[in-house]
Amino acid sequence: MSTPQELRYSKEHEWVKVEDGKARIGITHFAQDELGDIVFVELPQVGDELKKDEPFGSVESVKTVSELYAPISGKIVEVNSELEDSPEFVNESPYEKAWMVVVEAPSEEDMDGLMSADEYKEMTNE
Repeated sequence: MSTPQELRYSKEHEWVKVEDGKARIGITHFAQDELGDIVFVELPQVGDELKKDEPFGSVESVKTVSELYAPISGKIVEVNSELEDSPEFVNESPYEKAWMVVVEAPSEEDMDGLMSADEYKEMTNE
């Protein structure tokens, strides 16, 4: 399974990539693999506020519906609307095509609370 080193990870299986002072968020390869084929993705709107550890959307697979939990807090500045028409991107490309939201400048405190790739691999026994 793929666990990119440059990302940070939450216990709820979301990943965070900081770039240009913003944080891009998605779900991990491990999470999509556990869920199975994703058939629907529900995401918030631009301008909504994420609150760390609170639900911000959901993914529906052939097996179940699973909540998405915010790994950090912040205002949403971009949403991946392509996932509405192509939820399969979550299975095909969880770290590239299937990012879910972009949040403005994450706090250092929130980022410090996330796991490194090695810590995440240890938690998931990869």
